[in-house]
Amino acid sequence: MRKVTLFICAVLLIVSAGTFGHSKTYDVVITSGEIYDGSGGASYVADVGIKDGYITALGQLKPDADVVIDAQGLAVAPGFINMLSWANESLIEDGRSQSDIRQGVTLEVMGEGWSMGPLNKKMKRDMRQSQGDIKFSIEWTTLGEYLEYLVKKGVSTNIASFVGATTVRVYAVGYEDRPPTREELKQMRKLAGEAMQEGALGVSSALIYAPGCYADNDELTALAEVASKYDGMYISHIRSEGNRLLEALDELITIARKANVTAELYHMKAAGKSNWDKLDAMIERIEKARAEGLKITADMYNYTAGATGLDAAMPPWVQEGGHQAWVQRLKNPKIRKRVLREMTTPTDEWENLYLLAGTPENILLVGFKNKKLKHLTGKTLAEVARMRRKSPAATAIDLVIEDNSRVGTVYFLMSEENVKRQIKLPWVSFCSDAGSLAPEGVFLKSNVHPRAYGSFARLLGKYVREEKLITLAEAIRRLTSLPADNLKLDRRGKLEKGYYADIVIFDPETIIDHATFEKPHQYATGMIHVFVNGTQVLKDGKHTGAKPGRVVRGPGWKK
Repeated sequence: MRKVTLFICAVLLIVSAGTFGHSKTYDVVITSGEIYDGSGGASYVADVGIKDGYITALGQLKPDADVVIDAQGLAVAPGFINMLSWANESLIEDGRSQSDIRQGVTLEVMGEGWSMGPLNKKMKRDMRQSQGDIKFSIEWTTLGEYLEYLVKKGVSTNIASFVGATTVRVYAVGYEDRPPTREELKQMRKLAGEAMQEGALGVSSALIYAPGCYADNDELTALAEVASKYDGMYISHIRSEGNRLLEALDELITIARKANVTAELYHMKAAGKSNWDKLDAMIERIEKARAEGLKITADMYNYTAGATGLDAAMPPWVQEGGHQAWVQRLKNPKIRKRVLREMTTPTDEWENLYLLAGTPENILLVGFKNKKLKHLTGKTLAEVARMRRKSPAATAIDLVIEDNSRVGTVYFLMSEENVKRQIKLPWVSFCSDAGSLAPEGVFLKSNVHPRAYGSFARLLGKYVREEKLITLAEAIRRLTSLPADNLKLDRRGKLEKGYYADIVIFDPETIIDHATFEKPHQYATGMIHVFVNGTQVLKDGKHTGAKPGRVVRGPGWKK
């Protein structure tokens, strides 16, 4: 009898295990959505199945899943790629990446000229001293270690980075305005190669800023060759976007040709009213190079203003030696007089955003370190100059000294007509050129360019839905598969079986940006659900708190 009872119990256990332990076919099924697969082709209605972080099925699926999302009437697309993110520090402060996640960004690509590694002891000391509102300890040395540090800390988006040409130059040469020695260049190439093996996407440069602008064509080509060796990209904030725009573009194309490397132009623009008519020639030269077989692309943000610092209003020579050397020179009356003269004298020798903006009324001050200067946030340089009864140029110098920083600055430089023309170019992807923030805590201590909260939603709302510059399918291609293919990313950028489940679901009839230059800390709306590596990070427009982001590595990664 006891044996029979045991047998019956065993059978019941097996049956109950089969009943209650049924393994679902999918973790998530997204049903009846309008699928934009990232290819740029026509959309279609289908279901998407997600399992273990991957897209495992597309078509008519049984909703056999732990989570079922009804996407009827909504667009379902691959997660968006931010080709130029400055979330380096903001993600340390808040890994939720709120301002970007709420627009559908699932990959932050960092490292314009400067990268968060490799660092030596002096560079770490300088980084600690230059910290603004966001304070952090530096628990890494190499770029790869930084990316792993972020993931360990917890981030909602995936993260990737270029290795900065400026960073490896400072590591080997310092802040001096001179060519590297043969041994220094050898060290720079070695550092770049090690970063590529750690997963860097390529080598980046930013050539209007000191000390990056001290690099000549040969130096940049030598570093681009390292990127090419690992099948990576050379990407550049070119030496001029204004008076010498075409010459700077020629330099990029020459480096691409010499180094046999894929190349991209950061935040494409023609800056300064006198240069707006150069866009035709710029497009013609890029398309000529592409027709010759060079892989040249560009990215952009869709605003008529850029954002950087007051360093871009002053000549590079005064900034040699690093930040503290710059500030000390500005305190010298003779040097100050020379800087004032050069700031207000037209030239093609350096990129002078003070003059390219046209008037100090077009220069907006948005970020200060010094608490005593915080009240000036959101005022124009012209306004502050009137308050202080000094010239705008002299006021800019004073503010750099008093704040002991470059001072976060917005410059109005571009034409709306050119912005619209660039959006139509099929080889242009998109970026924010900003951190990923939240309207809370430390982030409210400074203003930002509204692109931090609005770049991607603005494209889909203003330029696609309202102005119909390009189709929604084409916009999604340019936000997803175009940058993923350019960067040679593994299984990112498309809705295809076997790809990582980076997926966004939004309402194409309502998605829009709300951030303005006057009130930038405002989230975009219309993005409803976002998945990163199969985990939901945005649900019904609200952040879930999940941080499933991973390091996305370039083709040179050595596992």
